[in-house]
Amino acid sequence: MGMNVGSSSGGDEPEVMLDVNTTPLIDVMLVLLVMLIITIPIQLHSVNLDMPPPSNNKPLVDPVVHEVFIDFDGTLSWDGVALAGLPDIEAKLQEVANEPDQSEVHIKPNKLVDYGSVAAVMAAAQRLGVKKMGMVGNEQFVK
Repeated sequence: MGMNVGSSSGGDEPEVMLDVNTTPLIDVMLVLLVMLIITIPIQLHSVNLDMPPPSNNKPLVDPVVHEVFIDFDGTLSWDGVALAGLPDIEAKLQEVANEPDQSEVHIKPNKLVDYGSVAAVMAAAQRLGVKKMGMVGNEQFVK
């Protein structure tokens, strides 16, 4: 900021300074900004997961695992047996959901498959009530 020392016209009357001193305005705005940041509550974006309680005991029997393979063109297979489409996989998932002690369902998508095919299988499993579901083979997506 500059300071007006005197007039260049030689008169006794000083010239009018037309510049506004913005330093106090900036100070007030910084204080208000800090107060706003402090008073805003922290937003936590969390996803609630139902996790089983920790246990050191090994299960008495190994769980039954069903594998759903999704090929690059969207064709589905259940434990290595090719299926006609999504209604067939939904029937298999319904059988798993109706079991008293549900089997595990491992979804293995191909690296080149469209995400919509994978999402449709996962949505069907969730809609039908399959609780033990997991994605297998995610290391293929790491570059």
